[in-house]
Amino acid sequence: MGRAFEYRRAAKEKRWDKMSKVFPKLAKAITVAAKEGGMDPEMNGKLRAAIQNAKAENMPKDNIDSAIKRSAGKDIADIVEVSYEGKGPHGVLVFVECATDNNNRTVSNIKAYFSKLGGQIVPSGSLEFMFERKAVFEIENTGDIDLEELELELIDAGVDEIESEGDTIYLYADYTSFGTLSSALDAKGIAANKASLKRYPTSPIEITDEQLEDVEKLIDRIEDDEDVMAVYTNIE
Repeated sequence: MGRAFEYRRAAKEKRWDKMSKVFPKLAKAITVAAKEGGMDPEMNGKLRAAIQNAKAENMPKDNIDSAIKRSAGKDIADIVEVSYEGKGPHGVLVFVECATDNNNRTVSNIKAYFSKLGGQIVPSGSLEFMFERKAVFEIENTGDIDLEELELELIDAGVDEIESEGDTIYLYADYTSFGTLSSALDAKGIAANKASLKRYPTSPIEITDEQLEDVEKLIDRIEDDEDVMAVYTNIE
């Protein structure tokens, strides 16, 4: 009985810890999207995607609604999206996307993480060509979807690759096609479970498991920062 109780409590604490880190970032993504494109998700594809992503993580509706309403507040006016680039341990390239209301604080923190864990910040734009930005949509694989036919139907909307893995179908497009692909899926009555803009390395590298441990320490520390929205590397 005691061990079972401890296990359940540990599981709950792990889940709460994840929520305490993930929910604020999901809320910030919703707020930033609403600030940029308006509070109506039907007219704002980026907001619609941010809401979908929050729902996929079981974020409560009240939290989502609050995040949308917060976009109209005066304190949101100063939030901007910024990126930082750096080199981590063993020459690994790291691209960090943030949303912050205090750029001095954020850049100071990011520099400190790199410095303490075997890396350094590089000038903005230095790594831009080392990553390609893609729009990525995840839809449920119901088993009755013909992938080739779906790709043909969505090619004009910008899709350039479709993959199926387990219960999920992944659709990839250039980041500039995010809005058109989102609208095309809506028109077909296909609901995306998740939708995002991601960066993929153009020349991925392989590292050893021991080297990966060093890199993961840096990535984990960066991801814990409340201003960090996403982290990408050039690891295979």
